Amino acid sequence: MFIQIEPQSDVPIYSQVQNGIMEGIVRGELKPGDTLPSVRALAGDLGVNMHTVNKSYHELENKGVIKIVPKSGAIISSSSEEGVMEERIEQLSQNLRPLLAESLVYGLDEKQIQDLVSSIIKKVKGE
Repeated sequence: MFIQIEPQSDVPIYSQVQNGIMEGIVRGELKPGDTLPSVRALAGDLGVNMHTVNKSYHELENKGVIKIVPKSGAIISSSSEEGVMEERIEQLSQNLRPLLAESLVYGLDEKQIQDLVSSIIKKVKGE
């Protein structure tokens, strides 16, 4: 698993860790049932504070992306687990709405937004 941390970025480091893990899942580098490195190990590998990685793991757990199992670590969840897909879609919708509104305020039309989203998806997938 490769996570790139950019300390100068406006994106908080814990979010960069979360995003890196989710992109690893999208690219197939991490699969349901895989165990993530321990908080201490990943923090050491990335050169960040353990609390930062811990926060990332807990945020991912709250989103249903991983399960934290005592003495087993953080395990990648199946995307269909717990039947909460509708809830996840609603949360994504709430998160995307302000970004789409901002895009429209900047003058992008629907086609430009769709092209932008398609471009981002390709980058996330490593295409």
